[in-house]
Amino acid sequence: MNRILNFGSLNIDYVYDVPAFVKKGETVSSYKRSTFTGGKGLNQTVAMLRAGLKVWHAGMIGEEGVFLKEYLDNEGADTSLIKTISESTGHAVIQRDIDGDNCILLYGGANRQITKEYVDTVLAGFDDGDFIVLQNEISELKYIIDRASEKGMKVILNPSPINEEIFKLSLLKVDIFFVNEIEGAALAGCSEGEDASIMTGKILDKFPDSLTVLTLGEKGAVCRDKDGYTAVEAEKVKAVDTTAAGDTFTGYFLAGLVLGMSNKECMELATEASAITVTRPGAAPSIPYINEITG
Repeated sequence: MNRILNFGSLNIDYVYDVPAFVKKGETVSSYKRSTFTGGKGLNQTVAMLRAGLKVWHAGMIGEEGVFLKEYLDNEGADTSLIKTISESTGHAVIQRDIDGDNCILLYGGANRQITKEYVDTVLAGFDDGDFIVLQNEISELKYIIDRASEKGMKVILNPSPINEEIFKLSLLKVDIFFVNEIEGAALAGCSEGEDASIMTGKILDKFPDSLTVLTLGEKGAVCRDKDGYTAVEAEKVKAVDTTAAGDTFTGYFLAGLVLGMSNKECMELATEASAITVTRPGAAPSIPYINEITG
């Protein structure tokens, strides 16, 4: 089986429970603070591991973030490529409201200290056909995509958080995009309210060899490639915390893909997993194990 490398962010999440999100000029008292392992990279690795895959994780942390590496060790990841440096660990300040929705302030820290030399060291152990999973929370993303593509690796990109730097990347080298409505609209060059079929069609026009997986929250998810369009409905659950829903979806979809499932089967698996995630607090700790999936 081809190997899976997640070259991704490792964050400490500080979650503040608030009655409503803070507005400009406003001061709001939080009635609880919790600390969790986090980072889109770490979350997606945890999802893939809990879905039954073997995953190598690469990334950088500060001394205070060693517990993130230990967390991944305990989950079964190969963490031999994670590097500890003098910069502080990346972290997120997350507001979580009474409906379980969140808004996030991200500080890159060690995640933004990735160097070309480190990239070359990491990729030396991977070959043609291996998968590389990426998010927009680390530095040298363009170099990583270019080098991985040269090696024949399958490039998976979650362009979050979306910004102008994304469009400086070699996006034609991306095999699979995982996007929400905001990210999808940016890639497609259309409004966020555009119909999902039209939005993914525009992305396919720009990147004809790619698969786009678009998550739509309560409206479900869709995917499109040159072979067709697939849509699934979301499961109706009471959301407690949506922080890691997208990362769970990504990890479980990829697990299904690696295990030989069809796009529709991958979507159904990922939808059920993310529905469980949102009923629990926290990011990585909320991600379900494969034996919790009933489908």
